[in-house]
Amino acid sequence: MKKILLVDDEKDMLDIFGTVLSNSGYVVVKAYNGKDGILMAKNQKPDLIILDIKMPGMDGVAASDILRDDPVTRDIPVIYLSSLVKKEQLKDGFIEGSRIGDLHFLSKSCSFEQLLAEVKKEIGSPLGDAS
Repeated sequence: MKKILLVDDEKDMLDIFGTVLSNSGYVVVKAYNGKDGILMAKNQKPDLIILDIKMPGMDGVAASDILRDDPVTRDIPVIYLSSLVKKEQLKDGFIEGSRIGDLHFLSKSCSFEQLLAEVKKEIGSPLGDAS
């Protein structure tokens, strides 16, 4: 089964997104900050990381830089999660007209269907088949 690491300082977001993903068949592991997210990524080797941008201490951008520099975690796809990103700013999951436009974003206000669609685009179905 495919494993997803959720990293967010908001427990409610972790619980809601975690429930949706686990009810859809994915294995979900959680971290509440960037530093713990890095450790979990190295230890758990998830298939995907959904990473909040704004967190106290180490934010998602700093955590992402560390993950990209580590040979163990550099190839794990990341979807950045943010309440600052609005759906009208996105085209196919990417921010249009931004210097960081090549980064994959998901708005915290997305629907459960959007969440699952973006996850499937990145890593496929929970069991790895084409469905």
